[in-house]
Amino acid sequence: MRLSWFAKSRKAARKPPSAASFRTEIIADVFVPERAEDVRFFSRKLDRPGRLRRFSNRDLRESLLCVFYLMVAAALPVRWWAPICSRMSRFRLKRHMRKEFPAYAAATRAVLGDGIDACKLFEGLLVARHRRRLQLAAHLVTGRWSPTIRLEGLEGLQSALRQGHGAILWCDQFTAQTIIGKRALYEAGIEAHQVSVHTHGISETAFGLRFLNPPLINVENRFLKSRVTFDRDDAYQVTIRIQKILKQNGVVTMTNTIHAGTTFTEAAMGESGWTHLASAPANFAARGGTALFAMSTFEVVPFIEYRAVLSPALTPEASVTQATDMARDGTKNMAVQAHYILLKRDRLLEALKLYPEQMMTWSRRQRLTEAQDSTGIGTDEGS
Repeated sequence: MRLSWFAKSRKAARKPPSAASFRTEIIADVFVPERAEDVRFFSRKLDRPGRLRRFSNRDLRESLLCVFYLMVAAALPVRWWAPICSRMSRFRLKRHMRKEFPAYAAATRAVLGDGIDACKLFEGLLVARHRRRLQLAAHLVTGRWSPTIRLEGLEGLQSALRQGHGAILWCDQFTAQTIIGKRALYEAGIEAHQVSVHTHGISETAFGLRFLNPPLINVENRFLKSRVTFDRDDAYQVTIRIQKILKQNGVVTMTNTIHAGTTFTEAAMGESGWTHLASAPANFAARGGTALFAMSTFEVVPFIEYRAVLSPALTPEASVTQATDMARDGTKNMAVQAHYILLKRDRLLEALKLYPEQMMTWSRRQRLTEAQDSTGIGTDEGS
């Protein structure tokens, strides 16, 4: 007797995987003499599009957590929120330790050194991710939460805008950046345009795009002048729109994610690690002479005090001024971009040392061409 229903379905075998496949190639290694180090540029081209899943187990978990945190935000005092998030982060801890911690520990130790307590940082990140969910719920339940948000470095941004060439804020993926970072700019009177992707949010399934992501996007949009949605099929049109915003002396925020664009970079990081940085912000700054700032947002006291930090303008060495002028004429000058990349890397390392447990994504302990290990923890887009 043949039990055909136990056999693997031919239809299932033909079904493409949900994750898209990409082909990554090295474009160039650019040596920066002033730093005595190089920046590697990569191209990331779509090899095979992924299949849009209807629903995932994660969608169920996130839906339940969303309902739970909405009730917490609506019914319980703020002083209880942080302990609740800490308690909730203990669920499924063994699974996180088994599946995610080894790569996370290797990545964090490569950047910060072997002397850190990687386990403590990892557990802190899990708690911070739950606080991030509750931040969203608190904004959906209006009128109950008014934290203190300090924006540092605003004078430098205002000075750059007086030059009339606009400004780009290159944001790091700390847990508080997604909502609190945008709110800090909004409350300071800065009308920012966010560069985003159409899958931005909590889930990339059909259910997530329809039900889970819109609440987050709607909350973010309260603090934005507009959202520039990025798609690989219309990258040129998006580029034109960003250039138009900058010419109108606008402020554009870009999150440091390498998953949306077609190029990204790799540079040494910390003790012996390697970080991956988006190339688009450096490219716009190099070609258009736009002021470029690094931005990091930290949770100083959970649900009580937040700190958004704008760096001084990232300015290349004087020796590359001539190359910068060439880039303004339209040449995609990687030498200038490499200087911007290293300046951003330095600011990112400074921020990591302050609040490492709040960083959602970590890069590799080895070069991309030498290993295929995980990039630490976190797949959320921070845009």
